[in-house]
Amino acid sequence: MKNHWMALVRSGRLNLALGGALLTLVAALPAQADEKKHASLSAQLMHEIKEGRIEMKDGDSSIVQELIINKNIPITWRYISTLMHTPNAFGPGAACVTCHSSTNPSESYRGLDLSTCEGLRKGSTEAPAQALFTPGKDPKRETLIRRLRNNRMPLGAAFNIPTDTPNYLLVRDWIANGAKNDQNFQSRVMPLFKQENAFGPNTPACTQCHMSNQEPPSFHELDLTSYDGIMLGADSVAKGVDKATKVIIPGKPGESGVWQHLAENRMPPGISPTENRDHPNTLILMQWIKQGAKCQ
Repeated sequence: MKNHWMALVRSGRLNLALGGALLTLVAALPAQADEKKHASLSAQLMHEIKEGRIEMKDGDSSIVQELIINKNIPITWRYISTLMHTPNAFGPGAACVTCHSSTNPSESYRGLDLSTCEGLRKGSTEAPAQALFTPGKDPKRETLIRRLRNNRMPLGAAFNIPTDTPNYLLVRDWIANGAKNDQNFQSRVMPLFKQENAFGPNTPACTQCHMSNQEPPSFHELDLTSYDGIMLGADSVAKGVDKATKVIIPGKPGESGVWQHLAENRMPPGISPTENRDHPNTLILMQWIKQGAKCQ
């Protein structure tokens, strides 16, 4: 089996560092499933490879999904700690602990300490204090994973664009006050979604990419051209109207996708919006959280 992985490394389909980590995980851990058929996780993997059940079509992300996520291999804090301390762990950029290494807000942005398991589980301590995730639950829409996966919008919005300017505050306050379809929305908020540079210089209008409930041409089937479209949410065709992803939660800007995408910068700072949002290490971090975010 080792020869199989080395062949993937040489072919460029698996980077050397990740390949070594995967070999270690596969060789060292006990089987999690199908133990009656195969004595070990490695034997099970070999059997699935022979049967053609393992697909490696998307490089590292696909390999992580097949070998780690699908097998529910336990993720250790030691590995997560390495990610927090390693530059480029989630894409080009500084290590997370460069900016977030203490609960003291005068030393660490938002008083967020990512250098320890306890700090990561606690979240930011500067008011308003905020947990980054809920251990044991899918973290895809929670703060930590949003900040690693979601690009700030409109696409191309720079990291240093402030979020307390009048246009931003109009959207935030409209949501906070109940997201009503009133005169304020129609005359002051709705036009912002249709206006270039409304949320930063050299940025397109929101409706340039989100103009209908059909994809294509509208990304995520999100229609920002009307009140009804905005309140319907995203992916209403793919998921069904009743299961569409709500992008506005009346009274709660912080939980509303529209505000999150307008106000939250993707990490690490300055990362290109074209970088893979499902980086292999992001998938592993998500799995650690789903498994309870254990400090061991």
